[in-house]
Amino acid sequence: MSLLLFTIILFIGAFAAGFVGSLSGLGGGIIIIPLLSVFLGVDIHYAIGTALVAVIATSSGSASAYVREGITNMRLGMFLEIGTTAGAVIGALISTNAPTSALAIIFGATLIFSSINGIRKKEEHLVLPEQGSTLAKKLKLSGSYPTEKGEELHYSMKNVVGGFSMMGVAGMMSGLLGIGSGAFKVIAMDTIMKIPFKVSTTTSNFMMGVTAIASSVIYIQKGYIEPKICMPVIIGVLIGSMVGAKVLMKINTKKLKMFFAVLIFIIAINMIYNGITGKI
Repeated sequence: MSLLLFTIILFIGAFAAGFVGSLSGLGGGIIIIPLLSVFLGVDIHYAIGTALVAVIATSSGSASAYVREGITNMRLGMFLEIGTTAGAVIGALISTNAPTSALAIIFGATLIFSSINGIRKKEEHLVLPEQGSTLAKKLKLSGSYPTEKGEELHYSMKNVVGGFSMMGVAGMMSGLLGIGSGAFKVIAMDTIMKIPFKVSTTTSNFMMGVTAIASSVIYIQKGYIEPKICMPVIIGVLIGSMVGAKVLMKINTKKLKMFFAVLIFIIAINMIYNGITGKI
């Protein structure tokens, strides 16, 4: 394969990764890693390093739009980043010393979990400011966001400690596998802390970049981030994530998320098969 063809394929795949990651809140790594490791034959450690760069670009592209719209809870995101950053460093240290086949199997299993989580029915939560936990009030984590009708919806949250603990797990999976681990972050905010789903999804996008930066330092030290691979990925993912953010603001994404969930499930099975058979 020529360098030009490799770059074109990588750019198209990165655009798709950014688009899917922005809409689903899962990050671009779910497409970048299989594309590089399975279809282009790149060592999975380099694929994970590149995926972390993709996650940073996805977060930068889509999060800016969500922050501008006033949906992202930045104070909450910065607080939870303490847990995800610590977990990301631990995950990266484990990953850079783990066998490639084991990483492929773990990655596939995580994608299956993300796929199932993506299609489950989301119960919309609304914890009123006066119903929020004591810790949420002390840390001033409550917020508001504009609805489709132009109204401002105020909310708070419960079980801050439980959500913070899950963020540590999310960060570790991000550092271990090079993914945004958005499924774990959304579960922490949506299921455990009872934050409105739109807020949890957009705040997850906001947090991904910082988490990925923390773990990418380890991959840089190990030499697993290759500029020739990362450059087309950064450009493609950044454009795709910005397009995805605009689409998310205008359409109902239920059918799109169902399609993405099925696609992710197929990719997961392929990764597990290649890991078991030693092809990765």
